[in-house]
Amino acid sequence: MHGHTSTVRCLRIHPGGKLAVTGSRDMSVRIWDIEHGAVRHVCNGHQASVRCLDIHDNLVATGSYDSTARLWNIRTGQCLFTYSGHHAHIYSIAFDGARIVTGSLDWSIRVWSPTFGSCLALLTGHTALVGHLQLCTPFDGSPLLVSGGSDGCLRVWDLTNFECKHRISAHDNSVSCLQADQKRILSGGSDGSVKLWDLETGMLIRLFSEPARTVWKLQFTDTKAVVVSQRPTRRSSLDNSTAATVRGGVNTPEQMETIIELHKFDNYCS
Repeated sequence: MHGHTSTVRCLRIHPGGKLAVTGSRDMSVRIWDIEHGAVRHVCNGHQASVRCLDIHDNLVATGSYDSTARLWNIRTGQCLFTYSGHHAHIYSIAFDGARIVTGSLDWSIRVWSPTFGSCLALLTGHTALVGHLQLCTPFDGSPLLVSGGSDGCLRVWDLTNFECKHRISAHDNSVSCLQADQKRILSGGSDGSVKLWDLETGMLIRLFSEPARTVWKLQFTDTKAVVVSQRPTRRSSLDNSTAATVRGGVNTPEQMETIIELHKFDNYCS
């Protein structure tokens, strides 16, 4: 499918499986008919790269480097609201139908109303870019937000009172990826570690995986987790990307490879 004139930065498949939504450096949002390979709507309005998006029902929320978020009707392509308030690029967004949450380079998180277009709360505490957000609901039914920042911290926010429930010093470098469910948080960092946390207490359950150069992506289910990371290669071939490391004051090439690992969850995840 062709149409964007620059890099596609974000993509989501509509829950119905027939539509996809993309955001690009060309400042547009496009809604695609997957079955026919055709664009349905080109949504213009952002004034800089569209960095993130999330879908709920027939609405899509987008975040941009123009420091605004927008809410669009997927069926019509119409912009319903523009959310202004951040003072720097928006890097992350989460949307569950009841609220839109955005994370920014200005270190803050904002919670917005998808019904009235207003800002419901300003959440502060991170000391660097907020690059990862996930909304979740534990078994007691109270809505929570998990945020991950370039300060290496995870924060768990209670969205009934907008207070920080847990501040977790998770990684020695940026949080590069995270996922949460009703009871756990799995986080990966640019420090190369993968850690499993208890959502209710904020306590570390266990450390996964051998140390890597960085962790790119992770995903888990009730029984297993998949982790994509980069590590120095153990092979002698030169068919992988390389990075430079300093040994004795001399830059020495170090071979790197991307590793996909499968971890089985045992009783500690029950």
